[in-house]
Amino acid sequence: MTRGKTSSLIGICVWMAATAGTAWAGETDPWVGRLLGRLHPMAVHFPIALLLTAVVVEALNLIRQRPVAGDTAFFCLRLGAAGAVVAALLGWQAGSHADYVGRAAEMLETHRWLGVGTAVGSVAVAVLCFAERVRPGVWLRRAYVAGLMLCGAAVSVGGHFGGMLVLGDDYLTSAIPFFQREPVSLASVAPTGTVDFVRDVQPIFEASCYSCHGPKKQRHELRLDARHLSIGGGRTGKAVIPGDGEHSTVVRRLLALDKKKSMPQNEDPLPIEQIALIKAWIDQGANWPESATVADATIESHWAYVKPERPAVPAVESPGWVLNPIDAFVLAHMEAEGLSPAPEANRATLLRRVYFDLIGLPPTPAEVNAFASNASPNAYESVVDRLLASPYYGERWAVPWLDAARYADSNGYQFDGLRASWPYRDWVITALNRDMPFDQFTIEQIAGDLLSDPTLDQRIATGFHRGAPANEEAGADPEEYRIAQVVDRTNVTGTVWLGTTIECAQCHDHKHDPITQREYYQIFSYFNNTPIETRYAQNLVGVEFIGPWLQLPDEGVGRQNAPIAMGRATSTTLVMVELEEKRTTQILMGGSFLNPGEQVEPGTPSFLHTLPQDAPPNRLGLARWLVSPENPLVARVTVNRWWAEFFGRGLVESRDDFGTKGEAPSHGALLDWLAVEFVEHGWSMKHMHRLIATSSTYRQSSQVNAEQLERDPQNSLYARGPRLRLTAEMIRDNALAVSGKLNRKRFGPPVYPQQPPGLWKKTAGAFRKLEYLPSTGRDRYRRGLYTVWRRTSLYPSFVNFDAPSRSSTCVRRLRSNTPLQALTLLNDSVYVDLAAALAVRIMRAPNATTSRQRIDYGFQLAVARHPNPRETDLLHELYRNELNRNERNPARARSLAASLRPPRGINVLDWAAWFYVATTLLNLDETITNG
Repeated sequence: MTRGKTSSLIGICVWMAATAGTAWAGETDPWVGRLLGRLHPMAVHFPIALLLTAVVVEALNLIRQRPVAGDTAFFCLRLGAAGAVVAALLGWQAGSHADYVGRAAEMLETHRWLGVGTAVGSVAVAVLCFAERVRPGVWLRRAYVAGLMLCGAAVSVGGHFGGMLVLGDDYLTSAIPFFQREPVSLASVAPTGTVDFVRDVQPIFEASCYSCHGPKKQRHELRLDARHLSIGGGRTGKAVIPGDGEHSTVVRRLLALDKKKSMPQNEDPLPIEQIALIKAWIDQGANWPESATVADATIESHWAYVKPERPAVPAVESPGWVLNPIDAFVLAHMEAEGLSPAPEANRATLLRRVYFDLIGLPPTPAEVNAFASNASPNAYESVVDRLLASPYYGERWAVPWLDAARYADSNGYQFDGLRASWPYRDWVITALNRDMPFDQFTIEQIAGDLLSDPTLDQRIATGFHRGAPANEEAGADPEEYRIAQVVDRTNVTGTVWLGTTIECAQCHDHKHDPITQREYYQIFSYFNNTPIETRYAQNLVGVEFIGPWLQLPDEGVGRQNAPIAMGRATSTTLVMVELEEKRTTQILMGGSFLNPGEQVEPGTPSFLHTLPQDAPPNRLGLARWLVSPENPLVARVTVNRWWAEFFGRGLVESRDDFGTKGEAPSHGALLDWLAVEFVEHGWSMKHMHRLIATSSTYRQSSQVNAEQLERDPQNSLYARGPRLRLTAEMIRDNALAVSGKLNRKRFGPPVYPQQPPGLWKKTAGAFRKLEYLPSTGRDRYRRGLYTVWRRTSLYPSFVNFDAPSRSSTCVRRLRSNTPLQALTLLNDSVYVDLAAALAVRIMRAPNATTSRQRIDYGFQLAVARHPNPRETDLLHELYRNELNRNERNPARARSLAASLRPPRGINVLDWAAWFYVATTLLNLDETITNG
């Protein structure tokens, strides 16, 4: 090897090492990393040119049939390979500090890895080239040429992705007439009412425009975060021309007119409905309130981060409809959109709705008839007060809170062994029934053990943060899973109380909200001072999660239905305990417990109200900070979730994200009024529920006409009443109540209703065989709230009706509509059993002497109203057809009776016919909705 060649290779290696070391320094020193990343565009074009030159030269050599690589190709390849390594390292730094999201983020990852592959490949090809020049050979020649051509292709493709990142994904295709987008007509989707900037337009700008045309970045000198800046425009013209949407640049760029690339860059085009909204807003004069301008503000001024103040109740044109301030705020929005409220729902529908919403159970026919005949002007309010005082109120409202608390009767992960968590569930029910103020409700769950002389109940309340999944598997790193549980507690606290995606700051500063990684670990440190021990359980392969546990008094503790499965006495439960010696908390670089960094002390995010100086540096201090009247988020987040439980949608639809990427409130003033009302009335949950349930807004009929459906398909203006499918637990509880089987016993260990055999064994993993032993007697018919909740093998009908596994916090259950749900109600053994019981109840209808009267009674049981003549005729025809079939073939009815065992002495042929009527009633759409 010549001295010059040796020097060249050494130079390449030194250059690579120096660059790698500098890039590593950038990882630990953020400004160095950002600076190096910004050198990438300058460094990348040189190696691209050299590598492509080497490809062209070598292609000419092939044409000329030269046997070895020429000096020019080798020279370009050496320098190009070195430059490619430098460019790849600098590009990696640039990508680490980029703020791309969605498709652009995916494109960036592809571009980065193509760059890395090109760099590595070009070095390998340079080595092959050197070897081929030193010792020529056919195979070396072929490998070198093939590798060089692949590098050329990788450079071209990687460069194309880089161009798309900078210039848009259609920067190449837009120059070709075949690929140009056809003009889109907005006429068919143009909104008919007034377009509100804050409600309709600003969320679109925030989600799709501000990242490039906002306070932090202004591509082409254009800003869309303030009216005067938008009207002033950028280098491409006036973005907004009030009254002229057609010629406004923002609309033309969204539609990719004037042969310009479409916006938003590197993302899918906006839905045509959103573009039509923006155009209509401009055509209507581009009304833009000063309060909505974020041009000169910091992100901390985001609406959700400002303490709410009680707004004035708006004046409306129809004050007679207003029963409380909620109605005034809602009606003001309706009137602005040219809509009118729906009439009040009929009494039976309204009663059934409020029963399910407040206690999760249907009214009886006697209760429906009593309410219908009560002429008192306060009859409905009396019903609401009675339901709020009902012991079943706490059972209904415990369910959404247990979803948020990720409450389960099992540990999770692969083994998913059972745990005795039910005392916490019973504490929640009791606290809600007592209307425990929400601030106290919060403090006891986060830090009940740290209160002065805590009671047994207050210690049980800390089970909220013991709901995190626990890994029992052999070989699990105890520290890794301890950290995982602390992370879970931090994230759940951010979601449940702050409505903030705090988890996005675990590995780096939050990309969109003002939460730094340091602040994340300051909150983390509050939960990092609790012991979580593991020990190897005797006679089990694996680790059993055991502590800390709280010994409970023996009085009142029921026997476990499946003691073998539970594997633990029911006189203990999981609680939180503080370490006597404080554990050090460090920032985990990249979120990895193997990479601890700077030490931090407990603290709270700087963009929210300050932590009092005398606040204890533990969970108690954090809990009190959360429910301080100065906190702008907790009250808003909480009342928004309750509103969504009643109406099916929140005033803020992104219930877990009140940050800058969350949805704007549809009725911001109403949300603030409710939040202030909540705090000023002692954080009373029942007070807020009474306000909502007694409002005219809530009492409206859910029936909708074609115009309303077209104007407001999602009912975001609340111009009609809610009609929602019942939750998984309510569907089962309703069937139990309608059939007369419901066991209203409260509290105690979980129960095990009938389910297909063998499910637990199939999901228990290789090292543990949990046996599901169905409950016997009346325990089979307890409310769904008490059904055992095993995370990896949830009760099947609950899964089919969208219940969460509770492996993580859930503040919003989805509502799906699938054929499997109908099959569940028709064929699940529990619902078949309940249909059989309902058939007996229909046959024994009080004061009924004809089949049509029995149908009327069964219909009242199922949907709380009398059937109309058409419905009666259809059900009567079904009954007569089934009875005739049974009379022709009695063995059919007897076979059904043999499996379902109706009461002795009953007419089996008649009962079997009523069974199919009962099955139909339990499957009605109206039966599984709240009216």
